[in-house]
Amino acid sequence: MTKIDVVSGFLGAGKTTLIKKLLKEALDGSKTVLIENEFGEIGIDGGFLKEAGIEIKEMNSGCICCSLVGDFGTSLKEVISTYAPERILIEPSGVGKLSDVLKAVENVAGDLDVEINSAVAVVDASKCKMYMKNFGEFFSNQIEYAGTIILSRTDKVDQAKLNACVEMIREHNDKATIITTPLAQLDGKEVLKTIEGADKLEDMMKEMLEHIHDDHDEDECCGHDHDHEHHHHDHDHEHHHHDHDHEHHHEHDENCTCGCHDHDHHHHHHADEVFTSWGIETPNTYSAEDIEKILTALDSGEYGAILRAKGMVPAPDGTWVYYDYVPEEHDIRSGKPEVTGKICVIGSRLDEDKLAELFRK
Repeated sequence: MTKIDVVSGFLGAGKTTLIKKLLKEALDGSKTVLIENEFGEIGIDGGFLKEAGIEIKEMNSGCICCSLVGDFGTSLKEVISTYAPERILIEPSGVGKLSDVLKAVENVAGDLDVEINSAVAVVDASKCKMYMKNFGEFFSNQIEYAGTIILSRTDKVDQAKLNACVEMIREHNDKATIITTPLAQLDGKEVLKTIEGADKLEDMMKEMLEHIHDDHDEDECCGHDHDHEHHHHDHDHEHHHHDHDHEHHHEHDENCTCGCHDHDHHHHHHADEVFTSWGIETPNTYSAEDIEKILTALDSGEYGAILRAKGMVPAPDGTWVYYDYVPEEHDIRSGKPEVTGKICVIGSRLDEDKLAELFRK
């Protein structure tokens, strides 16, 4: 089975920089073929990539998604029969629509042992607004059909412009992973893992919910030992290793809204009926002090019954802050750059608006 990855991006966005990084740091030693589709008569980028030992099939008389759909099928078959590659990278012309490229691949994929592995759009963060305004149809199409959107030149724009770019992208695609960390700070393997759908925020949430789910099944009641007066309960989660007395926060009586009271009558609820998760991906920077203040605020009970929070976010000085939270225990440390900042909170009866406000900068 040959994996096909499509790397789209508007003219000059940085597709070639990304491809070079992937070839050198993540795909070195693999059998990878790059199919370039330059718009115009001559393939400009072909030369330097040949030096990397990658075979290139250049198609110069038009774009993959219009006049070359027929030729594209022939080329793809030829590439597969000649090189039997593990992976094919397709770099369409900067002015091609990603949806058309994917359709062209699907049209020939039926006869071949191939699968579309990923679709990426590279977006220049400094020109996002201008391109959206002037080339809306082509530009937004690349964003809408991408599973991963990589922002280039994020180190050349201020925080406000970067946030505006992310918001604009989210209006067209609220599912894609957006990489906001400058590519130079990331390892190519990390980028490839993200492009292939690993390490998404949803996975992080799922993993946290599963931990809570395990405890829930073990004790039939989310790991809490509830007495009838509801004045306190001990958290004895295996992966938390702490006892926790809530008395100083609030009384757990019939007016309690933290979600614990419900469990006495619903022992057989699934964890996902009781617990909810809230999370965001963000390019915002937070110092360790900012995170400590936020985690202390989570202890107040104002945001719901928070059982677990974790995240990794960029700091203003270029380092990264990682944190883990269980009630009244905060672990804040430094870590390696991630593709973008991730923040995740799990608990019962979460006040999502308040959480968004707390983490907003």
